[in-house]
Amino acid sequence: MSFDGLMTHQVVHELNEKLSSGRINKVQQPYENEIILSIRSNRQNYKLLLSAHPVYSRAQITQIPYEAPTQAPIFCMSLRKHLEGAIIDSIIQYENDRIIDIVLSSRDDIGDLHHLVLSLEIMGRHSNIILIDKDDQKIVDCIKHIPMSQNSYRTLLPGAMYQRPPKQDKWNPFTINHEKLFAQLQRSDLSPKLLMNDFQGIGKDSAAELYYQLIKANKKSEGWMYFFQTLDQKGCPTLIVKNRKQWLTPIDYITIEGERTYFSTYSELLDAYYGKKAETDRVYQRLGAVTHNLKHRMDKNEQKIIKLKNTLREADQSEILRQKGELLTTFLHDVPKGATHVSLPNYYEENKLLDISLNPALSPNVNAQKYFQKYQKLKKGVKIVQNQIRQTQEENQYLETLLDSLERATPMDISVIEEELINQGYLKQKKLKQHKQQTKSKPYTFYSSKGNKIKVGRNNLQNDQLTLKTAQKNHYWFHAKNIPGSHVILETSHPTDEEITEAATLAAYFSKYRHSAQVPVDVIQVKYIHKPKGAKPGFVVYEGQKTVLVTPETSFIEELSHDK
Repeated sequence: MSFDGLMTHQVVHELNEKLSSGRINKVQQPYENEIILSIRSNRQNYKLLLSAHPVYSRAQITQIPYEAPTQAPIFCMSLRKHLEGAIIDSIIQYENDRIIDIVLSSRDDIGDLHHLVLSLEIMGRHSNIILIDKDDQKIVDCIKHIPMSQNSYRTLLPGAMYQRPPKQDKWNPFTINHEKLFAQLQRSDLSPKLLMNDFQGIGKDSAAELYYQLIKANKKSEGWMYFFQTLDQKGCPTLIVKNRKQWLTPIDYITIEGERTYFSTYSELLDAYYGKKAETDRVYQRLGAVTHNLKHRMDKNEQKIIKLKNTLREADQSEILRQKGELLTTFLHDVPKGATHVSLPNYYEENKLLDISLNPALSPNVNAQKYFQKYQKLKKGVKIVQNQIRQTQEENQYLETLLDSLERATPMDISVIEEELINQGYLKQKKLKQHKQQTKSKPYTFYSSKGNKIKVGRNNLQNDQLTLKTAQKNHYWFHAKNIPGSHVILETSHPTDEEITEAATLAAYFSKYRHSAQVPVDVIQVKYIHKPKGAKPGFVVYEGQKTVLVTPETSFIEELSHDK
């Protein structure tokens, strides 16, 4: 489900409990549409994420680490000027809409008290974060500037009067009076769609669940009371998963089938639901064009290989050219001068007549030499073409490993992947100027059932570092067989069968075939791993490996102890 008004209601209640009276110590804007407020409240530190992302807009306390850019955007600088040191008076939901107002008190340089409102409007691609002077209702600044030419209803620019988004003609389900509610619930055409249309902030999934409770109860008013009292009294942050589709719900919705995970806070639920999606989106924003270019290059390489193989097939006909040259030399005196072609007995084919084309301007001997020259050229070309096919195939294998790394990358992996892309000529250096050189990610570290470290490379450069420099010669190396994926090192010289299964499962999971039922994984000691001179990052060769079959289940990986 989307982040609807009911989810907003629950989140606002949670934020008020934790952050009310808290002090804002730091403001960051790690990404274009998101800000992070570091808040000290009730002797604890919190990071409040406010997102105006067109798809993942929300408000929550987050535990996910973010990297701040070297140079803060203008909006971030404006927030720092007005909000650092400010006290949160309250956090309010506007009616039951997806609008959250953070009411603040702040003092300027001379000690005068100012009242501000930081408003998050969750409206899909029109989402925005707006700082407003509460006293005169003027906009101080906003994360997205919307001039009159783009929106005739209201202008969102510094200095403009703040105006709420157009109000929908709907009832607030938390404040509607009993008479109106009773009349609405008795309608003969009552349906989930009607509940969505008539009540503010009720999304599709919430409407289906509420309708179920209304029909299930003896009286519709009792079903209504049960649903909203469950929300107000306890709530139940729930993540429901079925066939890789996910729903987040403020309480456990009976009408949605799937495997359920319950969370102690709504912020934890939102981290679980949005965290990976948002990370993937951020990586795509940075490297989406590169991914597209790499795929395009692979397609061009496939076409190139087809053409080269066709050339190779043509080169296979070179033997007939040699035969024609030899026949012309043997029967030189039988070839009339000025002839355009001649038929000679081919002693390679039981003296069958072979028709040979001739250049009438050249002598029979020169014609024979021309055939020998074409034969030698094609013969040399075969080796060149075979080498080109091999190089092109190797490049596509390498591009597959890059695409696999990009698919699994987190924002902290970007700088290392960019470095590799630049070194290999797939990305120009100038494209990095606008981005901060982020702290480079480290390999994932898991622990086996015996407590030994299992390290997993996140990309090709880490794979090389891990296998060729970090790992000891007696450690064990794992990699999905003939599949792009991570190098995995089990740091022990005497692994148990259980540890081999654990490390092999990690190698399968962090590979291109992570969703397969069974994945073959090669196992060998590091001392037998070699990197050919001039080979691409991540490419190694080995002999004498064992191969095990494992199933890369997510639940198995999550149960392994690991460093965060």
